[in-house]
Amino acid sequence: MEKLPKFVQIKEVGPRDGLQNENKWVSTESKIAWINMLSNTGVKEIEFSSFVNPKMIPALSDAREVGKQIIRNPNVSYSALVPNQKGLELALEAGIDGASVFMSASETHNHKNINKSIQNTYPVLKQVIEDAKSEGKRVTGYISTVFDCPYEGKIKPEAVISVCEKLLEYGVDELSLGDTIGSAVPSQVEILLDEILKGYPSEKIILHFHDTRGMAIANIMTAMNYGIYRFDSSIGGLGGCPYAPGAAGNVATNDVLYLLHGIGIETGINEKKIQEASLYIQDQLGKILPSRSLMASGL
Repeated sequence: MEKLPKFVQIKEVGPRDGLQNENKWVSTESKIAWINMLSNTGVKEIEFSSFVNPKMIPALSDAREVGKQIIRNPNVSYSALVPNQKGLELALEAGIDGASVFMSASETHNHKNINKSIQNTYPVLKQVIEDAKSEGKRVTGYISTVFDCPYEGKIKPEAVISVCEKLLEYGVDELSLGDTIGSAVPSQVEILLDEILKGYPSEKIILHFHDTRGMAIANIMTAMNYGIYRFDSSIGGLGGCPYAPGAAGNVATNDVLYLLHGIGIETGINEKKIQEASLYIQDQLGKILPSRSLMASGL
């Protein structure tokens, strides 16, 4: 194990992973205003939407309009989820800085999420990765269900590593490993990172925790002790996966910042501005967000 990092980089995924599971429509204008708020918090990357089929994720059917109209902060990278070449074309039109491709380490979840086997997913993503790289875009490879699958149970580290190897071979710049159903405990994080870090440097690895069982913060602490310093989080704890029954939202950006700043780790992010942006989207959705830090602020 290594000592804790001095700086942690947060990718804000609320506008994509947070909103994708919401039934209430957030207007395009409100999404743009919200992302503009997030752009001024100090966050260095925002995943602003998803270019999947609008029938699959209706909440993000305005991805192109959002991408074209947000005010770009030159210090922020704006990325989006891209499932295939058609999605990449639309994402490029919308002005993405980075493309995120995605698949699962679990065969069953991959079928549910993408409607393809793992083997049949590889050629599709290979083409997207190569095309995105040819356009000078950074590419992140998301791997879902790296600890547990809602259909298959425990996932072996070798299944995760097999997908990692393929995506890196195709040219992704980094890998985001997802606890999709929020079931992992620190010992599982240790087991996976013990194996992953034998073959890949920590700077290539991002961890993406959902907080279904309240373990995300403990898992982040565990990962930081392994030298991991990059994490995805969602403002207010928004989110969930449409193809992972019972999964709660991503770990709340607010709560992660409370932890990191409390133990002296720098992020460059302004907590007060994050709270303000949380309240804005909370009002738009008309529901209380699950972030403990947000609730405790009394705002």
